[in-house]
Amino acid sequence: PSLGRRNLIINGGHVIDQRNGGASVATSSGGSAFVTDRWAIYYDATSKVSVEQNQGSVTPPVGFSNYLGATSLSAYTIGASERIAFQQTIEGFNGSALAWGTTDAKTATLSFWVRCSLTGTFGGSLRNGSSGTPSYPFTYSISSANTWEHKTVTITGPTTGSWDSTNGGFVQVWLSLGAGASVSGTAGAWAGSTLFSATGATSVVGTNGATFQFTGVQLEVGSVATPFE
Repeated sequence: PSLGRRNLIINGGHVIDQRNGGASVATSSGGSAFVTDRWAIYYDATSKVSVEQNQGSVTPPVGFSNYLGATSLSAYTIGASERIAFQQTIEGFNGSALAWGTTDAKTATLSFWVRCSLTGTFGGSLRNGSSGTPSYPFTYSISSANTWEHKTVTITGPTTGSWDSTNGGFVQVWLSLGAGASVSGTAGAWAGSTLFSATGATSVVGTNGATFQFTGVQLEVGSVATPFE
């Protein structure tokens, strides 16, 4: 939309980090931890990544002052049902304009900047914020190591499913650092199961010392990525 808030993601530039004040976030227990505001890291295996706002002190892409970074702490082989991933939940009041779950379901576009020490095909997903299903695995490619690249993913809106349009979770956005075969699926299609990444995606936690940074995350109505808001 041309008026109002285009970006359904809050703090997509990782500017605000009230809980941690830029300090490293522990992933040694609990299965999840809050990182920059509105963002969390979920992990089914503990102590496999370190996470921090502006980790590594690299220069962000032009127009940004902050990012969220992760470093793999071992060469970990992810279990079939495990996932390690960044996530943000979009509230129903904010996402209801997408009209998902109806015959008027709108196309959405996810865009973000990413920098990784690895190259290849990487994955993530969008999934129902209240029930977990349906979910939409997606892929994106990183062609140059340690270089900021801008990515866009276009998602056809689902006409089925029950999507919260009030103060519950509407949709969750996941960027995977590693996901097992049981929680990964075919990219580019809605699936009736809870998936966090796409089959065959590169596992960041599979390489000791691998780094992953991202910023400028935007989810908006339409099939074209507009400038970050």
